[in-house]
Parts: sequence; structure tokens; C-alpha cells
Amino acid sequence: MDADAFSVEAAGVRQHESAWRRLRRNWSVRIGGSVLVLLVAIALAAPLLGTVDPTLFDAGSRDLRPGMTGQITTLDGDTIPHRFLMGSDSFGRDIYSRVIYGARVSLSVGLLVALLALAFGISAGLGAGYLRWLDGVLMRFMDGLMAIPGILVAIALVALWRGSLTTVVIAIAIPEIPRVTRLVRSLVLSIREEPYVEAAVSLGTPTWKIMFGHILPNTIAPLIVQGTYICASAILLESILSFLGVGLPPDIPTWGNIMAEGRVQFNEYPHNVFFPGLFLAVTVLAVNILGDGLRDTLDPKMARRV
Repeated sequence: MDADAFSVEAAGVRQHESAWRRLRRNWSVRIGGSVLVLLVAIALAAPLLGTVDPTLFDAGSRDLRPGMTGQITTLDGDTIPHRFLMGSDSFGRDIYSRVIYGARVSLSVGLLVALLALAFGISAGLGAGYLRWLDGVLMRFMDGLMAIPGILVAIALVALWRGSLTTVVIAIAIPEIPRVTRLVRSLVLSIREEPYVEAAVSLGTPTWKIMFGHILPNTIAPLIVQGTYICASAILLESILSFLGVGLPPDIPTWGNIMAEGRVQFNEYPHNVFFPGLFLAVTVLAVNILGDGLRDTLDPKMARRV
């Protein structure tokens, strides 16, 4: 390896180390990341942390307040004593177990929607930003899609198809794709004028190699930040759809379903809505705080102030 190549590699290593140090120093990344890791751990350990199956119920244990002791009927028909840490709902189900298992659904929806929107948005944005003949047609379609409120698109798609996790993820991801596309397109329009891209074109480098080898890597930092906001928005929108009764089926424990079932008796039994709402608020807040920290750290202009 010659001296020039070694110096370039060393500079890249120092740049990555500097970014990592800024990430560790940023309190938004620390707090948001720590809370999010804790929530993911809770979701993964739901079978261990949940005291009972979230679908089990007992008519004699309906509407118990947090900390009260009642009973649960198992699948075998046996009745066992059970303490309801967060109370029970109008069907006699344990809210604590339902909230813990609901974390799995909400976090899964947020992650899958972010990945799906980024995958399609990156592909469309690269094509629209670099291939001039594709720009006009594709962006007019994206503009038309953005003109429709995202929640209406999601409700319409879920109403057309059978409610399932796949349907909800696709319905929430579709309105996010134009936003990612516009972001990627604006970045590509700027990056394609850089000297190293022009040099690659003059050397006859294939178009696909320029797009994925030279342009795409320079859009990663803004896309990571955008992905966190999409994740938070998707978690919130899934809860709204479930709360309205057009999301996942009621038998699947989600925070939106739990709040929807408890809203009728909110005045008498507010714990039915409070605990899932608290988990939802903390999750969305943690993801947004993490996104703000990543933006402040990865954006070169903001990083100078960190």
C-alpha cells in the first residue's frame, strides 16, 4: 500500500472514530438509545416478563384495579389465583401482560415500516435524482401521493384488505415513501455535481456503480435520521388505526387495541388507557430524542456545535 492510499484510509478511520466519539458524547443519543434498548429488551423478553398469556381471561376478574388479586382461567380450564399488576380489562384479561406483549407489535411495525419506506424511497429517489428522464414522471406521482393525508391512505388500504400485520405495515409505509424519495432526490441532485462523480462519469464508470458506489453512501447519514422519525410516526399511526378499529384484529394485543377497549370505561377505570398510553408516549419520545441526537451528530453543520 502506497503512502497516499494509507493516508486516505487513516483519514477515514479518524473520521469514523470522531463520529463515534460525538455519538457517545451526545446526551440525546444516550438517553433515547438507552430507553429504546430497554423497550426492545422488554419486547424480546415478553414471554418471561409477562405473568400470564395475554389472551387468557376470567369473567370473575373483570375491571380490577392495579395491584388487586383475582383469578385467571387457563386453556386447560383450570382456575388459578393471579395478581393483576396493572389491573384487568372488561374481559378479565391482565393488562400488564397485554402491554408487555403489545411492545412487540408496536416496535415491529415501526421497524418494518421504516425499512420498507427507506428501501423503496431510496430506489425511487436515486432514479429520480440521477436519471433525468425518470425525474418528471416519478416525482409527479409522488407529489400526487403526498397530496392525500397519510392516515386516509392507511385506512383505505386496511379497509380494502384483511387486517393483518403485513397489511398494516404496507398501509403505513406507502405514505412515507414519497417523503423519503424527495429527501434522497434532493441529496442526489447535489451530490451528482461533485467533482468525484463527474470524474467517475468521464472515466466511463457504469451508471449503477456511480449510483450505488459513489452517491448512495453519501446519503446514509440523513437517511438514518429520517428512518428514526418514520419509525416513531409508524408506531403512533399503528396505535391510531387500532384505536379506531381499522388496524390489527382486537385479539392481537397492541397498545392501540388496549386503549380502544378501555376508552368506554375511562372515567371509572383509567388504568385501562393510562398504562398502554404511557408506554406508547415513552416509546415515541425515545425514538424522537434518538433521532434528534443522530441529526445533531451526523449533520456536519450541526456537528460543529456538539
